[in-house]
Amino acid sequence: MVAIVIKVFSFYSISYSYTGQIPGANPALAGMFPNMFPLTAGQTFGTLPVMPVQAMTQQATRHARRVYVGGLPPSANEQSVATYFNQVMAAIGGNTAGPGDAVVNVYINHDKKFAFVEMRSVEEASNAMALDGIMFEGAPVKVRRPTDYNPSLAATLGPSQPNANLNLGAVGLTPGSAGGLEGPDRIFVGGLPYYFTEAQVRELLESFGSLRGFDLVKDRETGNSKGYAFCVYQDVSVTDIACAALNGIKMGDKTLTVRRANQGANQPKPEQESILMHAKQQIALQRLMLQPAATKVVCLTQVVTEDELKDDQEYEDILEDMRIEGGKFGNLLNVVIPRPSPDGAPSPGVGKVFLEYADIDGATKARAGMNGRKFGGNQVVAIFYAENRFHEGDYDG
Repeated sequence: MVAIVIKVFSFYSISYSYTGQIPGANPALAGMFPNMFPLTAGQTFGTLPVMPVQAMTQQATRHARRVYVGGLPPSANEQSVATYFNQVMAAIGGNTAGPGDAVVNVYINHDKKFAFVEMRSVEEASNAMALDGIMFEGAPVKVRRPTDYNPSLAATLGPSQPNANLNLGAVGLTPGSAGGLEGPDRIFVGGLPYYFTEAQVRELLESFGSLRGFDLVKDRETGNSKGYAFCVYQDVSVTDIACAALNGIKMGDKTLTVRRANQGANQPKPEQESILMHAKQQIALQRLMLQPAATKVVCLTQVVTEDELKDDQEYEDILEDMRIEGGKFGNLLNVVIPRPSPDGAPSPGVGKVFLEYADIDGATKARAGMNGRKFGGNQVVAIFYAENRFHEGDYDG
């Protein structure tokens, strides 16, 4: 009888800025028949390295275990991000790999305000995707897949969608509000006019069916639209139809770019052509409805800040600057710049500038001439404003 001796070795440790443990890794065999091939971890046989199984498993699954977290506040660090995600994952019931913390590693890029958060398991990373839009230290953060995420490979490693039974209400999230935006059917909608509201964009997109997920991307500091959005339809079969119908359409002074977020837009199938034709007709009607009617009043946003309006002298200087600039386009009758209330109470229209002209021609020239210009380092957004609301002192539209 020949005795077989199995040598078991200890794994080497992998260091992280924030380190946890990945469960379920079995000890690897350093070598079979050690007297014949006495190899240990890290040694080579010929030119082939002997690599621990745990390290190979970690590397192969890392793309599916990491999530991208964007929009972090400047105060964020590796420890605070890890602690926060460990807490919220536990709160929603997202820890499926057993007791302990879900996060094993955090890398932060402070300049670009994003982090990669690595989870113990593929399933826990998928559950973390449901946290998109969660508030971290007072700021809503984006939770996305990293660019090296491979959907087809990840599907063989574990669930690719969050568990439907997660208790998102425990952390103040509503299922389907900003979630459900992952996967190959996610649509990028770019070139949106800045004055389009969230409701208007949804109305445009829902011409093709109900949305499973929707996110109009906004500036974190001002709350203004950045001019692009993402969505996923409940019925993914309409994805290519929506892309083909909306892409290239003129909306005001903008042209929409609509395609699958992770690839170029696919051509609709032949059996979808009649649906596409009908959809384009619907979009043409909606475009007319969404186009703001020209008025004698132009509203400028992203021009002034609340702090600038508190100082009397600075306020008068801004008012005079607006009279001079606005007067270049026509007969300017009135300039209104709402100021913050001295007692701190909310004041409608603070941060906006209203220019009233004697005729629509002057207002049209002002809107075209001032939209997109820089004023005090800010890019101005100029839109027409309802005359009746302006005369009633309703500046909150």
